[in-house]
Amino acid sequence: MLSFIVTFIPRAIVQSVPLLLGCIGETLNEKSGSLNLGIPGIMYVGAISGVIGSFLYENSGGTFNPALGVLIPILTCMFGSLIMGLIFCLLTVTLRANQNVTGLAMTTFGVGFGNFFGGSIIKLTGSEVPSITLSITSKAFKTPLPFAGKAGVIGELLLSYSFMTYVAIIIAIVTSYVLNKTRTGLELRAVGENPATADAAGININRYKYFAICIGCMIAGLGGLFYVLDYANGVWSNDAFGDRGWLAIALVIFSIWRPNWAIWESILFGGLYILYLYIPTGTNFAMKEIYKMLPYIVTIIVLIAISLRNKHENQPPEALGLPYFREDR
Repeated sequence: MLSFIVTFIPRAIVQSVPLLLGCIGETLNEKSGSLNLGIPGIMYVGAISGVIGSFLYENSGGTFNPALGVLIPILTCMFGSLIMGLIFCLLTVTLRANQNVTGLAMTTFGVGFGNFFGGSIIKLTGSEVPSITLSITSKAFKTPLPFAGKAGVIGELLLSYSFMTYVAIIIAIVTSYVLNKTRTGLELRAVGENPATADAAGININRYKYFAICIGCMIAGLGGLFYVLDYANGVWSNDAFGDRGWLAIALVIFSIWRPNWAIWESILFGGLYILYLYIPTGTNFAMKEIYKMLPYIVTIIVLIAISLRNKHENQPPEALGLPYFREDR
């Protein structure tokens, strides 16, 4: 039992980080009243942007500096995600386009963008397999805390992760604090609940929406980068990201729009996502496919449970998905 816990929980936590970062990013978007269904595409663009930065640095011909090897993909990832966020803002906030259609279009665009540039880099390397391997950068990303190996089982369960795992948890805690304990968070929530009232109180609606969407997109993009450089050991393959972006959006509802709750619930989702690997099914592949459905079954159950409770604090922001027309105030 102990060996199962020691092997399962760390993998579940590593699996949960992309979900957590995507969830935080989408939560910020939704708290401002913007339903951003483009998060899967934004995570994909963030991942490929970081891969491009890492690939160019690894193949620059100079000596690899671990600090730069980590910093460059993070900056390029955040830049690519920021551009996607600005595009979403321009279309939905400034031009007031339909948020659902825009988000879905951005997801399609993001996946296509990633596959195009991923395929281009694969051709540049002349690789015989359809993937890019950034093992040097991945090793720098995955460096655990120096004293993790000396702490036994506790070290394996709590201290054996890369710095990005702890950064994701810190981002979740800080985001929760800002949303609930600061004036900025109060005004942002007011924009998402009732933009007309917030506007009448002198709050700049567009500024808050741009701010929340862009910051949220950059955080979500880091989730995509983490998946490639940490979870996947620096290996990029087209369409390998799966449906994690959509699970991150579902996790927003599961966590009831509370980033601090999302820490634990993303670990639960991460565990459900890989549980089929630990359940013996022998040659019964049909059962294994059923076990793969567990995260989605849990999502449906949670959605039903939240709907039945019908409490105000469990509901999304009232103005979620609705464009704001100041002249209609």
